[in-house]
Amino acid sequence: MSEVTCSYQGNAAILTLCNESKLNALTMGMLRQLEGYLSEVERNPDARCVVVTGAGDKAFCCGADIAEWGPLIPSEFARFWVRDGHRIFDRLARCSRPTIGALNGHAFGGGLELAACCDVRILSNKGRLALPEAKIGIVPGWSGTQRLARLLPEPVVKEMALFGRQITSDRALQLGFVAECSEDALTSALDIAESLQTVSPRANELAKAMIHGAVGEDRHAAIEVLGSSAAAASSDRSEGVEAFLNKRSPEFNGQ
Repeated sequence: MSEVTCSYQGNAAILTLCNESKLNALTMGMLRQLEGYLSEVERNPDARCVVVTGAGDKAFCCGADIAEWGPLIPSEFARFWVRDGHRIFDRLARCSRPTIGALNGHAFGGGLELAACCDVRILSNKGRLALPEAKIGIVPGWSGTQRLARLLPEPVVKEMALFGRQITSDRALQLGFVAECSEDALTSALDIAESLQTVSPRANELAKAMIHGAVGEDRHAAIEVLGSSAAAASSDRSEGVEAFLNKRSPEFNGQ
C-alpha cells in the first residue's frame, strides 16, 4: 500500500515515502498525507526538524505514479494533479522547520522536485538525479523548471530536462545541490538534525524566512511573517487587543 509514514527520532520527524514496489512513486494520496504531517509537525514543539526519505535502498522517489495520472484528461491533469501537487510541494518548501532530504537512492522527476523543496539534501553514494519526463511526453510539473533552476545552473537543468542525462552523486555534490554523499543518507541526515539541539528554534525560523525572502521563495509571505512577528511581540499589540476586548480606546506607547 502506498503511503507516507511519520515517525520520530530525537528531535527529528521522519517522513518516509512508502511505495517501494514502485520505487516510491508518488500518488496524490501520499502527497495529501505529506501535507497533513507537515501541519502536524509544525504544531509539535518537540519537532525541531523534518527529514524526508524513502523506503528501501534503491530509490528516494522515481517520480509520480503514472498509473494514477496517466488516465486523467488534460483539464484534470492540469487542475488537480499538477496544481494540487504544486501546492503541497510549496508547503514542504515553506515549512517553518528546517528540512533535510535523505535521498536514499535515485531521485527522478517528481522525486527530484520533492528533494529540491528541502533546505539540505544528503544523497546516497549510488543515487542519481534526473528529469526524465520528456521520455513519456510530458514536462516537469512540480517546480522542476522553476525552483530547481534556482538551485542548479541553467545548463544542468537543461541537460536533464532536454537530453535526459542523469547526474551522479559526485557531480551533484560538486554542483552544491547536495550537502554530502553518504553510504547511509538517513543516518547522516539525523546527525545533522541532532545539531539543532544547540540552535534557537525561533532564530532558525526567522533566518529561513529571511533567506526565502532573498531568493524569492514565498517572498511576500516572508515579509509579512517577519513584520507580523515584530508587531506581535510589541506592547502596542498587547494594548490594542486588551483595549478592543474591554471596549475602550487604546493608549499606544510605540514599544
